[in-house]
Amino acid sequence: MLTPFTLSRIFGNFHIMVRVGQTGVHHRSSSFFPSIVFQHCLFPVLGSKEEGELEEMGVIVAVEKGKPLAAPPPTLLLVFSILLVLSCFHEGRAQKLVHEEVEALKTIGSKLRKQWDFSVDPCSGTAGWMESTGSYEIANNVTCQCNTTSNICHVTSILLKGQNLTGVLPKEFANLTFLTDLDLTWNYLGGSIPAAWASLPLTHLSLLGNRISGTIPQELGRMTTLEELVLEDNQLQGSIPSALGNLINLRSCLVSANNLSGGLPDSFGKLKNLTDFRIDGNPISGKIPSFIGNWTKLDHLDMQGTLMEGPFPPVLEKLVAITQLRVSDWKGGDGKFPPLQNMTSLKYLVLRNLSISGELPDFIGEMTTLYVLDLSFNNLTGSIPKSFDGLQNSIGFMFLTNNMLNGAIPSWILSSRKNIDLSYNSFTGSPAPANCQQGNVNLVSSYSSTNNDMIATCLRHNLPCTGKARNYKVFINCGGPKVIIDDNEYEDDSSQQGPSRYAASDSGKWAYSSTGVFSANDDANYIATNVSALNMTEPELYMTARLNPLSLKYYGLCLQKGSYTVDLRFAEIMFTDDQTYFSVGERLFDVSIQGKKVLQDFNIAKAANGTGKKIIQSYNATVDGTLEIHFQWAGKGTNAIPQLGVYGPLISAISVTPNFKPDTGESNLSLGAILGIVAASCVVILLTLILLLLFLRRKNAKNDELRGLKLQTGYFSLKQIKAATNNFDRTNKIGEGGFGPVYKGVMLDGSVVAIKQLSSKSKQGNREFLNEIAMISAVQHPNLVKLYGCCIEGNQLLLIYEYLENNSLARALFGPEEYRLKLDWRTRHKICLGVARGLTYLHEESRLKILHRDIKATNILLDKDLNAKISDFGLARLDEEDKTHISTRIAGTLGYMAPEYATRGYLTDKADVYSFGVVTLEIVGGMSNTSYRPKEDFVYLLDWGYVLQEQGRLLELVDPILGSNYSKEEALQMLNLAIICTNRSPTLRPSMSTVVSMLDGKIPVQVPTTKSRDFNSMDLRIRSFEEISQESQAHSIPTVDQQFDTPMSAQSSKEEITLLS
Repeated sequence: MLTPFTLSRIFGNFHIMVRVGQTGVHHRSSSFFPSIVFQHCLFPVLGSKEEGELEEMGVIVAVEKGKPLAAPPPTLLLVFSILLVLSCFHEGRAQKLVHEEVEALKTIGSKLRKQWDFSVDPCSGTAGWMESTGSYEIANNVTCQCNTTSNICHVTSILLKGQNLTGVLPKEFANLTFLTDLDLTWNYLGGSIPAAWASLPLTHLSLLGNRISGTIPQELGRMTTLEELVLEDNQLQGSIPSALGNLINLRSCLVSANNLSGGLPDSFGKLKNLTDFRIDGNPISGKIPSFIGNWTKLDHLDMQGTLMEGPFPPVLEKLVAITQLRVSDWKGGDGKFPPLQNMTSLKYLVLRNLSISGELPDFIGEMTTLYVLDLSFNNLTGSIPKSFDGLQNSIGFMFLTNNMLNGAIPSWILSSRKNIDLSYNSFTGSPAPANCQQGNVNLVSSYSSTNNDMIATCLRHNLPCTGKARNYKVFINCGGPKVIIDDNEYEDDSSQQGPSRYAASDSGKWAYSSTGVFSANDDANYIATNVSALNMTEPELYMTARLNPLSLKYYGLCLQKGSYTVDLRFAEIMFTDDQTYFSVGERLFDVSIQGKKVLQDFNIAKAANGTGKKIIQSYNATVDGTLEIHFQWAGKGTNAIPQLGVYGPLISAISVTPNFKPDTGESNLSLGAILGIVAASCVVILLTLILLLLFLRRKNAKNDELRGLKLQTGYFSLKQIKAATNNFDRTNKIGEGGFGPVYKGVMLDGSVVAIKQLSSKSKQGNREFLNEIAMISAVQHPNLVKLYGCCIEGNQLLLIYEYLENNSLARALFGPEEYRLKLDWRTRHKICLGVARGLTYLHEESRLKILHRDIKATNILLDKDLNAKISDFGLARLDEEDKTHISTRIAGTLGYMAPEYATRGYLTDKADVYSFGVVTLEIVGGMSNTSYRPKEDFVYLLDWGYVLQEQGRLLELVDPILGSNYSKEEALQMLNLAIICTNRSPTLRPSMSTVVSMLDGKIPVQVPTTKSRDFNSMDLRIRSFEEISQESQAHSIPTVDQQFDTPMSAQSSKEEITLLS
């Protein structure tokens, strides 16, 4: 390359000839051209070119030393001079990117692993720096702004979308000091967000769909020019910095699908220009703040799948400009419908799984622009309002599934071509629809009746089988065609329908119900196809899969009663592991079988150790007619990878096989074989009877204790029990009861039972064990746990009880967080009344007067309908009429025992009344009496209750989870009743039948009076513990550790709470 220095020497001492094309111009440098031509024209033009490039341009420069040339003609000289000066003018004004930014781009390209061509100027707009893709998902542009006076350029915008860049975020972007727009959407970039970026004058920053980790830097709060911040679908952690509240120009804040925690900063109240705010799928907690009332320009609000709590603040009504509102899956709330009546511009309204109760508000029908309405999985009651007729023209998708709506279904819905789902409600209109799928309207399980044969079975709850259950196996290739694997035919399931669809298979063995529409992608498919090669066995089952954005249920229909193995086959076929943006997606969903959640936040790729790999999840399920498998999206995971609207459950195949010998209805035996079998069976039966008689005679002599006991139960053999519990396998152990371990068992007929085994550690002997059998066999009541039978063989003593699905009241109220149940006020009142009725039966109505002696929350179990049943009569005692004082062993639990029983062994039915009072206090307060200590002076919750009752503040004990969604009158009634029942004087406690009358409202609760002197801290502690200990010693009662069955240790407490789980 010729340098300016070389050219200056040439032009100063030599004659030159410049030939342009075929025209020759001869001149002597010093005689014919002004120096400016050489200095500002030839230098830049010739000095920047290689010799070969000059030849391609048709320009030849010849230099000859000491050889002057003749002067050219004046006219030709003038023309050439003009052309040369014009060329100089053009080249002299060429605009260049400043050197510092070129160097910054080189470093950025290296860290991003982006191959830019630096042989051309980055601001040239040439290929590699500016490309037109015609696609929203892909961009490869570097844009500059140039000063026409100084000819200096600066980079102002970098868009690298969908480039599959694999590097890290470079801090050197901060050296591009004029950068206002940075978009790195849909790549595979890692690292954290550099704090140095805070110095940039950015107005738009998007890092959507990468692997960005770490926290959001506080320093970004200094970027006050920022208007759009998009950090969705990454791996960011920590809390949202309060400094972001300083971004007063911010219009969009999108941080969905990360792992951000904590609450929303109060400083966000200053973001009055916000129009778009999304936090879906983050464990962000706390209540919805009232400062959102400042966001009056808000157009779009998404808060799905967080740990936020209700209720909606009243200021929500100020968001009159909003068009999209999506909130789902929160805890708590007041059960009221939010104040949306002023939001007349709403197009998308999603209020899913928020425990909203009451009737549908009329004002929804006045939202004439509403396109998507999702109020599914709430507790809505009443009929569909007449005002909803106004939605006929605008609505595209309406989901009211899983509520308690009743009345008649409006005729316009039944004839609508829009996608509407009314499944799982309690409609009663007549005549009922003939089919469960009316056009695009899903009506499965939408009618309240379960026994009316005039209504189609699929319309009824639980989809009952009308005839004999003949099916015993199901194979489904979800989303795919029929295939045969290991001689099993996986049936075709390739229907593309999905938003509101119930479809039954041609075989009649199964059906599915699909509910929901993909956000931001109405036209998304409900069947996925693999995007990469599948290296696995049985790939035919995994090449397709059924997708769903909300709720997908598969049913096994008319299955024979018994236990089944359910195999769920998964493979993540929409994401990849190839370090592209297809690799950064994360799918999370829940799975339930027969109403019991078996998978939560299930991630297929994580469970299978990669994408494109299969994983089979196997479960046992007890079925009596209909099997239900439920896949549900709870608002978590990415939703824009590899494009918008990719999220929710994905299932490849399902198989259901029996764990018993099914009735096939066929016989392959000849008549002779059958006769031979019958004859042989008769001989075997005869021999068995003879042996049995001999065995029973010996057994009767050995077990004289059984004589005189009138057992009204069945008898089970030890072999049956071992088969049911898989030989008492530890995985079937579900708790530790008064006798020892408790196991879950599945009998041959498929019924589930709880088996209580007398252990060597038990403090109870055979005689007491047999007493319990005798008592319970004579006692039958809806609020007592049912005894199915017993087993006494050798040293094995076992009781077989009914299995209670919802475990104990203790676990429901104050067990581990994942096991707690949402008990509303009606349910709590029902449980309290049920316990009272059970105790009334034991004390007053049973032929034998029975005292339980250990009433506590762990001994109250809940069935599937949350009905209370009193369990564990191992500590109970038949109470002879005139014997009330016990001089031997005291049974009970510290904290629940009546003072006279704990200190003096004085036992009457009023001891159970005292324990009932303590449990009532726990039911209302949602707290354990023995573990709640609001102040150092108080040992038990009951102590605090006495103080609050004296001060007239008793309602402060009500469980805060209930919010204001309870009857204050009933709560005060129950709390006062608890105080009465725990009176220190047994004679002042009511009988249990009186308690039932008080709870039923038949007689008033007499409010007790107290004296202030009874409640100083020392008196409380003496009354709660020290007095008990001292009086126990005075009466020669054994020590506390010897006499009490108490859950004071962490281990035993945990075991009691997990009983019958």
